[in-house]
Amino acid sequence: MSMLFSPHVLRGVTARNRIWVAPMCQYSAVDGLPGDWHLVHLGARAVGGAGVVLTEATAVSPEGRISPQDTGLWNDAQRDAWSRVVAFVRAQGALAGVQLAHAGRKGSTRRPWEGRSAVAPRDGGWQPVGPTADPYPGLATPAALDEAGIAEVRADFVAATARALAAGFDLVEVHAAHGYLLHEFLSPLSNTRTDAYGGDLTGRMRLVLEVVEDVRAAWPQDRPLVLRISASDWVEGGWTVEDSVALAKEAAARGVDLVDCSSGGNSADQVVSPGPGYQVPFAAQVRRDAGVATGAVGMLTDPAQAEQVLADGSADVVLLARELLRDPHWPLRAATALGAEVAWPVQYERARPVLA
Repeated sequence: MSMLFSPHVLRGVTARNRIWVAPMCQYSAVDGLPGDWHLVHLGARAVGGAGVVLTEATAVSPEGRISPQDTGLWNDAQRDAWSRVVAFVRAQGALAGVQLAHAGRKGSTRRPWEGRSAVAPRDGGWQPVGPTADPYPGLATPAALDEAGIAEVRADFVAATARALAAGFDLVEVHAAHGYLLHEFLSPLSNTRTDAYGGDLTGRMRLVLEVVEDVRAAWPQDRPLVLRISASDWVEGGWTVEDSVALAKEAAARGVDLVDCSSGGNSADQVVSPGPGYQVPFAAQVRRDAGVATGAVGMLTDPAQAEQVLADGSADVVLLARELLRDPHWPLRAATALGAEVAWPVQYERARPVLA
């Protein structure tokens, strides 16, 4: 039996397989509202056979967006718009997950195809925030969060979690990767604070673990909580995979069910050598050394490759991004390649290949 197409139980929910749609920003929302684009984009991946469909980074506050066109969950209109998307995804047999995020010092930027420079407040941007007033190169100078600001961020995650529940999502992922706010607090490259939220590893992990505790308390016990991390900064003196193991242990003790292991994004000095499966070793080490379920990402494109990641114990699930942009029906094609019997949408049944 294919491990890739074996069911995966997470608390009180069961994914039909171990293929997850990774969060992929679309930069196509208006006032944080997901629209027809998001319904079709995410819905197509559910129709295509994925087990879990995760939204793009969904901001917990207006200031938590990367761009003015990011989706959000800071008001009830956004909650209601997401409920339409969730209902369709779930009707196709997939679980619907939301990635809750705060962009931190990398917020208020233009969309990638517009140049990714800072957006001034007069042009619809805002004052970004961060652990310190040190900017990400080329972007606006952030305001350093004080304790009141940190408390507000925590409250925003809680409020967004409540709206995620009301919208019908099956799981929540806290975004602590790719150089956004929670990752900024974790990394010594971006967090040089000297108070209780900085300094040693314990201090730098404090905000992430507080957010995990807050979200877990606001999220039903029978629904899973996932944490996305950048397992390495890919910079000497930055966040390391050993730090990630320590964080994963603490997060699991606070109710995180799976750690989604990506990397990078916090420094313009990162040196990365991408290749097929290049981030899988991070998931494998965190899984082995922290004793927690993990998700593997990073140029996973071939069904046999994805199957092997699970078969050799490197991860419990795989998350695909660009490959699912190229082929929304990759899971159905992978099932054929691996000889797995899976349900097809009845509308597409006449196109199903005949297994030998």
